[in-house]
Amino acid sequence: MQFKQIVGQDAVKQRLISSVKENRVSHAQLFLGPGGSGGLPLAVAYAQYVSCENKLADDSCGECSSCRKYQKLMHPDLHFSYPFFAKHKDDTAITFIEQWRDAFTANPYLSLDNWRGYLDAENKQANINIAECHQIIKKLSFKPFESAYKILILWLPEYLDKEGNALLKIIEEPQPNTLFLLVAQNQDQILNTILSRTQLIKIPTLGYEEIKQYLLDHHHQTEDAAAEIAYLCNGNLTEALTMLNTDNKGYHELFVQWLRLCFANKGLEIMPFVDQVAKMGRENQKNFLRYGISFLRECCMLLSGAGSLVHLPARELETAQKMTSVMIVPEAQAIVAELEKAHYHVERNGNPKILFLDVSLQIIKVLSFKTIRQTADTNI
Repeated sequence: MQFKQIVGQDAVKQRLISSVKENRVSHAQLFLGPGGSGGLPLAVAYAQYVSCENKLADDSCGECSSCRKYQKLMHPDLHFSYPFFAKHKDDTAITFIEQWRDAFTANPYLSLDNWRGYLDAENKQANINIAECHQIIKKLSFKPFESAYKILILWLPEYLDKEGNALLKIIEEPQPNTLFLLVAQNQDQILNTILSRTQLIKIPTLGYEEIKQYLLDHHHQTEDAAAEIAYLCNGNLTEALTMLNTDNKGYHELFVQWLRLCFANKGLEIMPFVDQVAKMGRENQKNFLRYGISFLRECCMLLSGAGSLVHLPARELETAQKMTSVMIVPEAQAIVAELEKAHYHVERNGNPKILFLDVSLQIIKVLSFKTIRQTADTNI
């Protein structure tokens, strides 16, 4: 993995490269950023750069013996630890290393859901067990074999329970030339004893334009498709890549049609709509609801006089402006709350027909019977 293969994050890349050039490589570093921001590929690219035999000014060479082994994730001084679904108490990350290499090679912007798909997870909970902690200590007790550094990348330390305290000594006092890289998404879920022993590297959410340009350049999406996916994923490239594999024919017209049916209280016509959405499949249903949430939030900004902050394509912006004449902020917020609850239940395999019919009835209450508007007027 080279830095040039990673979307955006130029400031973080420069900081990592400078730390190597200036010989300021901290032995324990925490890459902290939201899902889909690139923490894991950044850690792998950084490890490759540290180990590269012919470093360039702004990246690893990609051609030396070390880089070629890194590209296959088979360097003898590169080790990985990650959550897994243990079948036996002695299972460790090594047990699943082939699946890990396949998963990372297929998509460096890996999520736990993606990773679960490569394993026989059944109903087990992912975790990093005590056997894996002992294995980490064993791995890092040896000197580097080929490179200047022996490197361990620990993905999602949030899944270390109290057993993670077994790693404190090796994190605080590692063997010489040992590099410990943790990649996390939620700081609050990491053991404080581990957190206090690492140097924090914050990774920001990717920008709308960065994701859009990536989809145009590397996935040959149309301008409209790239714009819609970049808009829906909220800076999460993992979500954007998932959306590429769904049957996305554009959600704008379908969502506006739904709101119009609810506004006119056309109950009989809502039933065919519910049947249509129920057949879309879970991922498309989630994306459809996510689109509706994002679209109504943009409407709220228009209603609040913050039109300069709205980022909608021209056609959708025109629709949003028309909607502001028949909707107030509390109504939009009430509908967003219903859509968020629906998204939660879709993720948990709720019955889509019952779910979307219920949401439709709630939207009718808001738009047709003006429940929220009357409440707002009463409060005034």
